[in-house]
Amino acid sequence: MKLNTLIATAIAVCAAPSAWATNVSVTDAWARATMPGQPVSGAYMKIQSDADARLISASSSAVPQVEVHEMKMDGDVMRMREVQAVDLPKGKTVSLQPGGFHIMLMNLKKPIVAGEIIPLTLVIESGGKRQNVEVKAEARAATGGMQHAH
Repeated sequence: MKLNTLIATAIAVCAAPSAWATNVSVTDAWARATMPGQPVSGAYMKIQSDADARLISASSSAVPQVEVHEMKMDGDVMRMREVQAVDLPKGKTVSLQPGGFHIMLMNLKKPIVAGEIIPLTLVIESGGKRQNVEVKAEARAATGGMQHAH
């Protein structure tokens, strides 16, 4: 499967403000549409925090198993592994993208169809406190050629 690096714009919802909440913004959230019988997919986005924070987990009401993974080269082999956290340095945009950090959507019971919205809950930790950030990732077709945002 060819990795598509085009990030399409999708709807993202910021964390509900509270007295201690770190302001976390999520943009360009999307998920890869799947073929029938394909049990896994990936979700990608850009995350920015106004304080040093970490993405420590993710979940979805629509997907049985969600994990935060990293892909990186180990010699000449691309390896993928689950990570405990993704650092979100203050003021820096961190991209979850194909070939790097990303969110794995696993044990899919049905295909993810292009145009479908996948609800995700990100757990962000900052200053010893945790908050949930609700994200809506729009499914995009995984094609071998160029994709254009509409």
